[in-house]
Amino acid sequence: MVFVSAVLAAVDRYAPLLRLSAANTGNDHRLGANEAPPAIISVFLGEQLEEIFEAVSNGKGSSAKKGIDLELGVTSLPKLPKDLTDRNRTSPFAFTGNKFEFRMVPSSDSIAGPNFVLNTVVAEVLSEFADVLEKGGDVKTLSKSLISDVWKKHKRIVFNGNGYTEDWVAEAKRRGLPNLTSSVEAWPYFGSDESVALFGKHNVLAAHEIHARLDIVLEKYSKQINIEAGVALEMAGRQLLPAAMGYASRLAGDIDALEGKKLPVKAMKERLGTIATLIEESYVRLDALAAAKAKAKDISIALEQAKAYRDSVFTAMEALRESVDRLEKLIPRDDWPIPGYEELLFEL
Repeated sequence: MVFVSAVLAAVDRYAPLLRLSAANTGNDHRLGANEAPPAIISVFLGEQLEEIFEAVSNGKGSSAKKGIDLELGVTSLPKLPKDLTDRNRTSPFAFTGNKFEFRMVPSSDSIAGPNFVLNTVVAEVLSEFADVLEKGGDVKTLSKSLISDVWKKHKRIVFNGNGYTEDWVAEAKRRGLPNLTSSVEAWPYFGSDESVALFGKHNVLAAHEIHARLDIVLEKYSKQINIEAGVALEMAGRQLLPAAMGYASRLAGDIDALEGKKLPVKAMKERLGTIATLIEESYVRLDALAAAKAKAKDISIALEQAKAYRDSVFTAMEALRESVDRLEKLIPRDDWPIPGYEELLFEL
């Protein structure tokens, strides 16, 4: 329990460092997207372990839930015990019976970064625990007092519920837990005075090494968003919107031909109007993306440039994507120049 207490204290105190250790452009899309934990750092302990901590902190004997059997709905199978450590997949940091799992790390990055951050912050807390326990006195009594104090100070980090709900976002804010939804929000914590002192104390990284790594990840982020924005401009400007305009032109010709024969064309005109409006909207957003990209590229300070790419370029790219996605639903499949999701999943 002393080690679990150290992990709780470390995760709560250094949550921004853990978040930045799992930060990259791809992970910004993944976290909280219904297949990965949210960007809010919390710890899943499970009901059994949480009750034990509550009991110890209240000066009571530790209690434990008795094992229960799975309800299988059939009588012909033997009874199977239910695991009390539910594997909550919405938790970024979960205790699973005999270990903790840090689940928000992106698969595209090395685990070296999260490892040295996690090991350092836990080592820092364990060092503080050792200072307390080595002062003398009954170790068992001191340990109980230590566990109780840590639980009272840091139990706000424990959350066993559904991390995908908006209720949890509001609850996390009430608890004072950081919600760093983008990499650019998280990385500056790496260069903070507290971070520099922590990694320097344990001889992990010197100040100049931290700031060098910070500049590298910020430059990488900016370059990646710049490339993605360039691809979006190329695809929308040279493929998707010209294809939509071609279909709109043919549809307008069909409407004229049908009107000449006195046939009803009201619905077709409405559809053409919607397509034309979306094409115009998309071109406006295309120009806005190009302007934001050019402006961000001229910024020389790494952090300010990364912020511009996140706040302006990424936002403009998302807006263009939204318009083009709506346009795609109105254009016939044969007129759309790139495969849709159905083709990608089932045909190609």
